[in-house]
Amino acid sequence: MPSFDPAIADNIATSLAEIPHPSLPKGSNIYGGTKIFPDYQAHEGESYFTLVHGIAHESSVSFVAVLQATRALRKGFDSTMYFYGPGAINCLATRGFPTTGDSGFPGEQNINNSPETFIAEGGAVFCCRFGLALHGGREEDLIDGVIPAHPLDVQDALIHFARKGAIINSTYMV
Repeated sequence: MPSFDPAIADNIATSLAEIPHPSLPKGSNIYGGTKIFPDYQAHEGESYFTLVHGIAHESSVSFVAVLQATRALRKGFDSTMYFYGPGAINCLATRGFPTTGDSGFPGEQNINNSPETFIAEGGAVFCCRFGLALHGGREEDLIDGVIPAHPLDVQDALIHFARKGAIINSTYMV
């Protein structure tokens, strides 16, 4: 630690002593584990539709939306994701540093690995072509199994799933 004048050093010591650290040993529960709602499973033919409009690794809401869509898929829902606008970046297999697929920082590829898992488990992923174009993405750069879609399909996909009675999770980042 750098050297500080005596008054600041005394304040640092006082601050550190106010609350014992660590206050609890690693592994201690600080939150309850009671689940309030039933663990609902899909009824035959039910759908879950997720719209993602958020930038990879800058939008935790995008990653959480992918995780929720995957959980819905595992509960038996006919689960589909649609990435549009800046969300299209999440579908690029060419992300990474220093080479594609590498993580320049821990977790950088989480958003890519999760749609791959989703597709492998039977989910459908659409990606807006205009969203790709806005951010320099190319169709040939899409994660294997991602379906490129026309920009006008965003609204029509939403109508399609609404008419099916799907649960719709729409995420948006500005």
